[in-house]
Amino acid sequence: MSCSCSEVVAELLRTPLAERHRALGARMAPFGGWLMPIQYEGIVAEHLHTRAAAGLFDLSHMGRLAVTGPEAAALLQRATTNDVERLADGAAQYSLLCNAQGGILEDLLVYRLPELWRLVVNAANRRRVIDQLDRLRDELELKATVRDDTFDQALLGLQGPESEAILGLLGVSAPGSLAYYHARQDAIVLADRALASGGATGMLASAGAALPPIPALLSRTGYTGEDGFELMVAAADVGVVWDRLLADPRVRPVGLGARDTLRLEAGMALYEHELTEEVSPFEAGLSRVVRFEKGDFTGRDALGQLRGVAPARTLVGLGFEVGAVPRAGHRVLLDGDQVGQIASGTFSPTLRRPIATAYVRSAFAEPGAKLQVDARGVLVPARVVSLPFVPHQTRRGRAAAG
Repeated sequence: MSCSCSEVVAELLRTPLAERHRALGARMAPFGGWLMPIQYEGIVAEHLHTRAAAGLFDLSHMGRLAVTGPEAAALLQRATTNDVERLADGAAQYSLLCNAQGGILEDLLVYRLPELWRLVVNAANRRRVIDQLDRLRDELELKATVRDDTFDQALLGLQGPESEAILGLLGVSAPGSLAYYHARQDAIVLADRALASGGATGMLASAGAALPPIPALLSRTGYTGEDGFELMVAAADVGVVWDRLLADPRVRPVGLGARDTLRLEAGMALYEHELTEEVSPFEAGLSRVVRFEKGDFTGRDALGQLRGVAPARTLVGLGFEVGAVPRAGHRVLLDGDQVGQIASGTFSPTLRRPIATAYVRSAFAEPGAKLQVDARGVLVPARVVSLPFVPHQTRRGRAAAG
């Protein structure tokens, strides 16, 4: 028996901010097993505002795991492709989990904190990341514990050129001193006035007693190519932080629609589009986060056989001057023959033209190569371009390998 749409929606997980999204008029839709805001005032408007000022994102659907114990580092060293031992306290790195065949199971962020290792993983992959780590820990008999903090915590993203100044008004101590891809325990101080209890629209009450400081893990990371921060706070506290941020006229809420257009302009991969179990790190242009010199890790033998061998296909950017917007799955052609397939495609609000990523045969992956895309039966001229489409504005440059 098939389920009705209402039954499917009822089964979806919700972040602590779900009712606030509805009060703001967000269009909600399923994403990674969660009911999430796709847009508020519109994808293009939210996208451009993030590039110009500051966008506020609810990222609480992302998995947040803690790895603890005397052999936590050893577990992550064997599980991930990057070298966690290169991380100083407070630093973060982008990394991958691979299967035994070298395919990408997940891309994730790893934080080295004083008392634990923090992982941030994709919503749809959270359970299998936990299972992968638990299996490896048991196989190697390591003294480590993997804890799922996803439902006890919430995660916000504040992205855009005004983000640093805005955080300074929340009592965050010297946010400008936090380097890119670093994190620290901090506190949000709402000392100027009290927020209206249960407020869902970000409205402030009249001046009142100061609220106690709200502990937060502050990181200078993001998924937009802009300078910005992510704040991990207790689920019980996130509503008041969300309201206070939206009380600043420079901040607007941003849904997953604009998050996708922003990350694609920045050339950042999305799991199940640019990354899958059928894709190797070398095909995806992620060889920089595969550290063979560190020793054994899951997938090392298979990746070792691919190392130094030109991949048959390569992830590239495709630029378009005019024509239909390419979408995932559209065929990439050369003289009528298929040479690749679109991974992600959209209309770029910043560039005001279509853009896409695609896996194409490596022989046709050089910037400047002229190809075509079959967009629902319409052949659209395309040209291979270097990624990212829009230069990153991060304070310390592009995402580091760690």
